[in-house]
Amino acid sequence: MRITQRAITQNSLLGLNSNLAALDKLQQQLTSGTTISRPSDSPTGTNTSMLTRRSIADNEQQARNITDGTGVLEATDTALQDMLAQTREVRDLTVQALNGGASSLESAQAVSAQVAGLRESMLGQANQVIAGRPLFGGATSGTEAYDPTGAYVGVGGTGGIPVVPVNRRVSDTETIRVDITGVEAFGDPAAGRDLFAVVQDIATHAAGRDQAGLTSDLAALDDAISRMTTATADVGTRAQRMDKAASTNASRSLTLSAQLGATENVDLPKTIMNMQAQQVSYQAALQVTAQVLQPTLLDFLR
Repeated sequence: MRITQRAITQNSLLGLNSNLAALDKLQQQLTSGTTISRPSDSPTGTNTSMLTRRSIADNEQQARNITDGTGVLEATDTALQDMLAQTREVRDLTVQALNGGASSLESAQAVSAQVAGLRESMLGQANQVIAGRPLFGGATSGTEAYDPTGAYVGVGGTGGIPVVPVNRRVSDTETIRVDITGVEAFGDPAAGRDLFAVVQDIATHAAGRDQAGLTSDLAALDDAISRMTTATADVGTRAQRMDKAASTNASRSLTLSAQLGATENVDLPKTIMNMQAQQVSYQAALQVTAQVLQPTLLDFLR
């Protein structure tokens, strides 16, 4: 079989181009800092990279959910703490009215006015809005949990209507509820007197110096305080879960970043050594090819 000069030339150029492509690939890796610039570079690595990037995106969304949920829970906890303090003031005033005995009408009316003022303040606290949603309104599209009369206008929890919880996903396997309805925190008006109805009755009975009414109101107020304390503890527990979820999310973010780096990032020392070896190989191939190939007809005829 005769091997022509053309065949030798083509095979030599093919080998040179192959060496040059390998050298160019190493240079691209050093420039970009990644081993994968197209799926064909590493199909397995590309699949791993895509899955890892999706996990990173999910983790980042969960981090945003945690931040949002923590803000809602902190605002709810603050509102409940403030309302508890005001409710205890109402209790002190109720005890004062009960122990007043022969107090004057003016004193009774002053106590009634203070209680009424505290009720208005508590209604304002109960109607706090965060991100366009009332804290104690449930999954409502409105802007209030209670109307000016103290009637609950939120969604769920009253009259047999189930509560629709507002949840935030904090991991692939865990969601945390971030809201609490006014019905759960302050009582169901459909089942009896809620906090605002009790406080309104205290104001009325104090003004009329109705000792029997105030005695009943004090017991109902103690029940309301107990209910609010339980709600505050529940919100605090969920806030602690959010803190733990935030810590886990941050750790997972570092793990995923390291995993992505191990899949995509260039091993700089190794790549530099490979590129230097490839350069030496390419230069040697050029020298050998220049000697083997016959560049002119006269060289071929020698």
